[in-house]
Amino acid sequence: MTILHYDRITQSQLDAIIKKHHMFQIGKRGGARAFLKFKDLSGLDFKEADMTGADFTGSILKNANLTAGKFSGATFFASDLREANLQNADFSRADFRGAYVAGANLKGADLDSADLREGRIMEKGKDGTMEAMNLGENRKGGTSFSGARMTETNLSGTKATHADFSEADLTGVIIHEADLRDVNFEGANLTNTDFTGCDLRDANMEDSIMEGTVLIEAELGGLKTTDTVTQLVQISDVLEKQGKTLHDILEEHALWVKSKGVEGQQMDISNMDLRSLLNLKTYPITAIRAIGASFVGLNLSNAHMQFSNFDKSDFRDCKLVDTDLRGSKFIEAKFNRADLSGANMTALKFKNPDGSERLERVNLSGADFRYAKLKKIDLRYAILMGADLSHADFTGADLRNVDFTGAKINNTKFKDAQVEGTIFETG
Repeated sequence: MTILHYDRITQSQLDAIIKKHHMFQIGKRGGARAFLKFKDLSGLDFKEADMTGADFTGSILKNANLTAGKFSGATFFASDLREANLQNADFSRADFRGAYVAGANLKGADLDSADLREGRIMEKGKDGTMEAMNLGENRKGGTSFSGARMTETNLSGTKATHADFSEADLTGVIIHEADLRDVNFEGANLTNTDFTGCDLRDANMEDSIMEGTVLIEAELGGLKTTDTVTQLVQISDVLEKQGKTLHDILEEHALWVKSKGVEGQQMDISNMDLRSLLNLKTYPITAIRAIGASFVGLNLSNAHMQFSNFDKSDFRDCKLVDTDLRGSKFIEAKFNRADLSGANMTALKFKNPDGSERLERVNLSGADFRYAKLKKIDLRYAILMGADLSHADFTGADLRNVDFTGAKINNTKFKDAQVEGTIFETG
């Protein structure tokens, strides 16, 4: 099987191609349609460029900037757009068959009537039979938008059978009259996603977030769904039943902390849906118990959440920027797509009765950090045994003395991270 060689295009060369393509679009002499098949365009800048009808078949556009560009009718057949910035770009009627768009930012993009089905580039083998061309790592024919950020994106009328949207954020996306048979939405955020008139037969929405998801006139035969978040108890119902306010519970908790457990009562919000508490971060929530609770989509940046038990809790799509989480437990918690940039998750120091010190390490064993932003996070001494760190970004993070034994590291970024004493016996 042939291993393809990609010609590297420089930014200056690309700028000249964009200029000639524009001249071609307006019928000016000297113009030429952009044919960029099997090129290495990674990291290049297409911002606001008009590339309507251009051909990017099989090319690499990893980390490229396509924001606000015009790519209507363009061909991205079997191309690699991982981690690319596609915000507010026009991809209407574009061909994305077999493209690999995992982790890309498509916020506000227009994919109206785009083709997102499977696609393989074939070649003739030595024995004369046709076989799939080797385009490199992970590009195996299926179109993947896994982990992509697609809020405000228009996907109406798309043809996307067998496409992969697992772990993607599709909050509020309008997808009318689309062919979504056998599509994988496992673990995706489908909050307020509108699937009116779509064909969702045999699609997989297991473990997806489905609050407000619209399925009017959709074909649902064989659709697999499990929304664990909506099965939780609403905290408003609990407070009403107890005849208490959130302020009452927090005052009792503050007294419990101050008296070291002698008076008051520890705040226990385990197995509750807390998404309605939009101002939760304004309260002191240290040393709370919140096992199996849902914080999905909340903004908890700069909150104080030290020395708490959040085992099996759900922080998917949360903002936890610069949040103080020292000494807390997060065993098997979900942080998919969450932003923990600058968060403090290092150990807390306590004095024993004999005067010696002990470290209360942050325990994240078995936690899920797929597609999470962890830039400049402080994780010193943390335990991440068996955690899934696929596609997570630890750029500039402090990972000294962290235990990653058995962790999954697939396309994980560790650029400029401090790793002295770190254990990397990964799974």
